[in-house]
Amino acid sequence: MAVAARHAVHTGIRVSAVHAAKKINRDCYAVVAPGLEQLAVAELRAIGIRPGDIEPGGIAFRASDTELFEANLRLRTVSRVIVRVAEFRATAFHELEKLSRNVRWDELVAPGSAVRLRVTCRKSRLYHSDGVAQRVGDAIKRRVAGVTITGAKKEADDDSDIDVPEPEAQLFLVRFVKDVCTISIDSSGELLHRRGYRLAIAKAPLRETLAAAMLVAVEYDGRVPLMDPMCGAGTIAIEAALIARRIAPGINRSFACERWPAAPTKKFAERRDAARAEILPRAGSPIVASDRDAGGAAATLSNAERAGVAADIEVRRGALTGITPPAAPGILLMNPPYGVRASPGGEVRNLYAQLGNVARAKCAGWTVAFLSADRAMDAQLKLQLREALKFKNGGIPVRLMRADVPPVSPVRTQSPPKD
Repeated sequence: MAVAARHAVHTGIRVSAVHAAKKINRDCYAVVAPGLEQLAVAELRAIGIRPGDIEPGGIAFRASDTELFEANLRLRTVSRVIVRVAEFRATAFHELEKLSRNVRWDELVAPGSAVRLRVTCRKSRLYHSDGVAQRVGDAIKRRVAGVTITGAKKEADDDSDIDVPEPEAQLFLVRFVKDVCTISIDSSGELLHRRGYRLAIAKAPLRETLAAAMLVAVEYDGRVPLMDPMCGAGTIAIEAALIARRIAPGINRSFACERWPAAPTKKFAERRDAARAEILPRAGSPIVASDRDAGGAAATLSNAERAGVAADIEVRRGALTGITPPAAPGILLMNPPYGVRASPGGEVRNLYAQLGNVARAKCAGWTVAFLSADRAMDAQLKLQLREALKFKNGGIPVRLMRADVPPVSPVRTQSPPKD
């Protein structure tokens, strides 16, 4: 038995398997927006990782260091990947101090680096989050020289999707539930929706992970045309181009796990190179992004250039009613106004009615899908809709509604009467 594992037996601390034996997998957890769990499960399986327990907002799985890096690099719908470092029972601060010191912080935090702690306490005798943060922070400082602890504060349990203000600060999540302390480390750094391309934004931008989820939910694989007639900052079209060209969403950014002192950085570089080698030279079918607002069209173009897919997207400016979809049947996918974006009166109602009219007149044989927060608006399309996905966007519950527009029936010519 490894020294760390033997020590764990005698102290009551359950350390992460990676500390007990270098070749044993880590206990990981993929954080997703509630409603996207099954999409993330399919993504994990696609990269060779077997998913474990599934709960609202996340999926547990076990992974080696290189598989953990691969998950951060390739998962399109996941917000963050965290790794359990330790789990133990503590009912007094002296117990917390002692058990926290057994964690191999030096394998995860480099000397002189910054650490951020996020602490939650529920139904536990140690309920003072600042006191918990101080003890854990002191344990890190004892083992790693020159570490600074920043942003130690209590966060709501459902805020695991909050951005880290200091991307270079290593985030640890410390949770007490019924006197059991679980310490996890964030392997992602900035949230994974930050692909690095979206600097120009439009009104009510859609997160990249949610745009990718919409594409996956309508089974987009790059083989058929795709059009977004309300493109805003172009997120849907750009994510479609990444899928069509097999570009890993994290190819142009770094992750927190790459900065861990014990990280196999050479293997990480090999995985990134392998992902680059898979990229196709161009999208196989047209991708069209249009918007009536000049700012939206300009934002789409600049973001697409940063993502390296500008040549794959045709950017147009124009109203919904003036769109000209590509010739072959494809997918019309969009994020129309709702919530605070919905104007009072009948303007938005008319927009949804126009969408139905355009779909029937110009998109025969196509799949039409859109985010909706109001069933009354859905009815304006006068299409046979079904729900493909449900999640929250900007705190608003939304549904991805989908309809298959009937193809145009061939005109039958009447045979001349027989003599």
